[in-house]
Amino acid sequence: MIKLDLHLSKRMRIAEQPGWLRTAASILAHSGDSWYWLAGLALLWWLGSDFWKIRALILIVAILVTAGVVFVVKRLVPRRRPEGEWGKFYRLTDPGSFPSGHTVRAFMLAVIMLGLGPWWLGLVLIIWAPLVGLARVAMGVHYLSDVLAGVLLGLVIGGVVLAVV
Repeated sequence: MIKLDLHLSKRMRIAEQPGWLRTAASILAHSGDSWYWLAGLALLWWLGSDFWKIRALILIVAILVTAGVVFVVKRLVPRRRPEGEWGKFYRLTDPGSFPSGHTVRAFMLAVIMLGLGPWWLGLVLIIWAPLVGLARVAMGVHYLSDVLAGVLLGLVIGGVVLAVV
């Protein structure tokens, strides 16, 4: 299973190949960064209507909880990221690969927005979420199994948040 994971992850990798696909993957890989989401949600909370303030607050708390869960899992499963040049910041600040925190966060956000609405935003996020995970593999900062685990964990955390709110 590990050999298949390594083989598939290596075949998906485009980090060293110049072109539009690499550029798109790079943008998608960064689009799940927590600080972008936290900054945008803080702005939405500050400037938005009551409808958006509530959702922004729920998502901010969910992102912080998700970060804690991912931190714990990464300490329990100490798998190093694939070797590579792209994503040096991630490699330095968080050398753990399993699970993909970006993928967990993307799927958690999608599930919550599918549950809370508006429906169109949930739909956009459910299309975006798998692209984030695939881009993380394509850019060489995760293995495919890291992303698959991230999908499952994100779905679970999103479901728990919806059950609580």
